[in-house]
Amino acid sequence: MDIAETALVRASRRHAAQADGSVEGYRATRTLPVRVELARQLRRRRTRLALGFLAVLPFLLLLAFEIGDDGSRGGRTLADMATASGLNFTVFTLFASTNFLLVVVVALFFGDTVASEASWSSLKYLLAAPIPRIRLLRQKAVVSALLSGFGLLLLAAVALGVGLLWYGSGELVSTTGEAVPFLTGVLSVALATVYLAVHLTWIAGLALWLSVSTDAPLGAVGGAVVVSILSEILDQITALGELRSYLPTHYSTAYSDLLSEDIDWTAMTHGAFAALAYATVFTALAIWRFHRKDITS
Repeated sequence: MDIAETALVRASRRHAAQADGSVEGYRATRTLPVRVELARQLRRRRTRLALGFLAVLPFLLLLAFEIGDDGSRGGRTLADMATASGLNFTVFTLFASTNFLLVVVVALFFGDTVASEASWSSLKYLLAAPIPRIRLLRQKAVVSALLSGFGLLLLAAVALGVGLLWYGSGELVSTTGEAVPFLTGVLSVALATVYLAVHLTWIAGLALWLSVSTDAPLGAVGGAVVVSILSEILDQITALGELRSYLPTHYSTAYSDLLSEDIDWTAMTHGAFAALAYATVFTALAIWRFHRKDITS
């Protein structure tokens, strides 16, 4: 066998196809590992700013309470009770963030993930790597979920630390005057955080669907936030009656039931089921849309 034939044999082996038509040695399961995508997202400025603001928010709230008028803290609202203990401060921080800040953060992580790749014209190169579409979408969704979950835990942990340091480890006092022991209160705050994570899955699914449907990251993020705001507005219209219970934000603060000694799980059960149902529908739509989308940008 001469040199030319030897080179030809080596080239044919190097480009040999597997049973599925891919080049020998290619494994779809090895493309775009979570650690690689996570590192890419952590290097982005919007990720660091979002997580940084969640960490700073409790300090801003503490500053607001400290420079505010002490005479206005005699009521029974969550804001009035926020300085009663570190646990109360943590609960108020979660309540203050539920319907907007956390919605924006989750919408940012999920809505920007695919749309930004399309806007940068890098999406088609990722798919040409080749990375299977469903795997790419799944890996990006997993990383977005990790960042969103970490952001929520960061907010709760920093608020609890700041609250305990400044207002002490007293009982968790509800707006009705019930006092929950410290350890039980910590468990209630932990369960409230878990419930919030489940509730926000509907925003994650919606933002992901919008992200694969547009090449404009701002449109995907803003669209999810606008839908949440519209749902909040409609939920205030009492004339809708029982129809309000079908709105995705109707049970957003159902974790307030955890502030009493006798916990009623009904609202939280309905809220978790509704959030997961919406999240499943939106995620299925995202997968269907991305699987059939023409990548032209």
